[in-house]
Formats: sequence, C-alpha cells, structure tokens
Amino acid sequence: MNKFTLHPVAELIDPIRFAADTEYESRQIFCQWEWMTWNNQPVISSCGLSITPTSLLNLEAQWDYIVIAGGLLEATLNPTEEMLNAIRQLHARQIPIITLDSSSFVVARAGLLDGKRCAIHFTTRDEFRARFPRVTPVLDQTYISDGGIISCPGGTSIELSIDIIRRHCGEKSAVKAMKYMMTESGEEKRSPQGSDRLDKAINRYEEEAVQRTIDYMKAHLSSRASLRDITHLMKVPLRQLNQAFLRSTGDTAAVHWRKIRLSHARTLMTNTSASIDEIAMLCGFSNASHLISWFRKHYGETPASYRKRRREVERLSKKG
Repeated sequence: MNKFTLHPVAELIDPIRFAADTEYESRQIFCQWEWMTWNNQPVISSCGLSITPTSLLNLEAQWDYIVIAGGLLEATLNPTEEMLNAIRQLHARQIPIITLDSSSFVVARAGLLDGKRCAIHFTTRDEFRARFPRVTPVLDQTYISDGGIISCPGGTSIELSIDIIRRHCGEKSAVKAMKYMMTESGEEKRSPQGSDRLDKAINRYEEEAVQRTIDYMKAHLSSRASLRDITHLMKVPLRQLNQAFLRSTGDTAAVHWRKIRLSHARTLMTNTSASIDEIAMLCGFSNASHLISWFRKHYGETPASYRKRRREVERLSKKG
C-alpha cells in the first residue's frame, strides 16, 4: 500500500530470499513471490523510496500467502470498498492473509478480525481500539495467527519469516536464512510461540476446510461432480486443498474421495442385495467396470469375490 514502511517488508522477504536459493544468488527456486499494488502503479514508501510492482494485481492465483504491507495510518484508514471486497474474497478462499504494520486496520475494516486477536504496534493501539472494539489488540507478540489472518506489527516480521521458512522449507533452510541475516541460531531464536504456533494455527484453519470437504463428499457419494466443482463450492483453490488433505489424511483430495466411495461400496455389498451396477452408480463410479477396477486395486479382490467371501463368513457364523 502507499506510504508502507520498508523495515517489516524487508524483514519478511529477505530471509525467504535466502532460503529460496541453493546459494546466495537470490534466485526464486524454492520460494517465489511478486510485488503488486492495488492500482498497478508505483507506490511511495513512508521514507520516500518509490517501489515499482513486478506483476499486475492478480488475486485469483493460487497463492500460499497474500501479504498486505501498510505503514502510515493516513493511507490505511480509508480503504476502498473494492479493496475490502477483494480481501474478503481471499479470506473466503482460505488463503492466509499476512498484515504488516498498519494494514491490520484494512483487514479489520473488512470485518475479518471480529472476535479475533491481532498483533498491534503500541503507537496505534488506542486508534485501533476506538475503531474496532470487537477485535482484541495485543502488544507483546511478534505476530499472531488467528482464523486465517496473520497480523504482524512493524519491525518484528523476521520471526514470522523464519517460521514460514521452517514450516515450508525445513529447519536447514531456516538456519541458513538466520545465519545470513546474522540473527540468533535456530535453537536460540525458536520460542514456544514460534513455528509451532504458526503450524497449529494454519493447520487448524486448513483442517476446517478438509472437514467441510469430507462432509460434502460423504453427503454426495453418487455425485458425478468433479473435484474442481467441489473446490469452487468450498471456495478453496485445488492446490491448497490438496496440500491440506495431504497434511491431514496423507492423501490428495481425489484419492480420499475415492477411498470414501470404495468403503461405502463395500458396505453396500455386505449389507444389501444391490447389484454391482447399482452399487457403482450409488457410489459415483461411471459403471461396474470402473468400480471393479478400483476395488481390485484397493482391496486386492473383485467386488464379487468379496461379497461371496463375506456371505460365506456370515453363513458359517450363523451355523456356529
């Protein structure tokens, strides 16, 4: 945003820049980023340095994070409705939003911090409290992740940056970045409120999307909807949803849905007299051959052999 402060932006991006390369050449290998402005025009930082965007504004891409860099209050107290709607849409898609410095005022204005905690710089506490009484401002935290919003006051973003690197690139990359930044070692820097806090907060946020998606899958077993149709309904990008599923279940969303359908098909084979064709339709498979193929791959036998074996077990059980 216009009049943004350089310090928190530099503290956030420079460690990521070092972690992104195999050496120290600033190549975007393991991490990528773009600089964007709301009107695609250069903005002036609070110290007078002009910054030119590297990309046109594109909030529809499947970003892992969106960072809003604020600074002087005069530029963040009255955001446009278009800006507020864009931020609300990002949040609805469950893309984590990082607020640097005073940009927390913008996200709070969008109504996304109501009932949540927010890390605030001590110089803006009174103004923030007066404008947003439903938000709990916190002064003694380097950053707070609450409900998909990661708030970070000015001058403390290096800890957030290191925790993001540690979460996505591993401890070795985090130590490399800290070494180059000449900050504390990994063990000294790490605190009980460090990367574990970020992991738990973001994981909890992602797990909600996973659970909502699984609930939908179970309620629509016979649906022919594609996974992209589901992600549109859930307002979650497919890539982000797959990452969340992998962390929560060990499978991609598509594989997990197929497992749910196969499990239900097996239950129907055990408890009903429905034909394989009927079960295939009830469980969302295109035809019996499709079901038989996946059933054999997953369970090591055909549906017919499974049903025959189960009936034999039941017959012997009743006889005994």
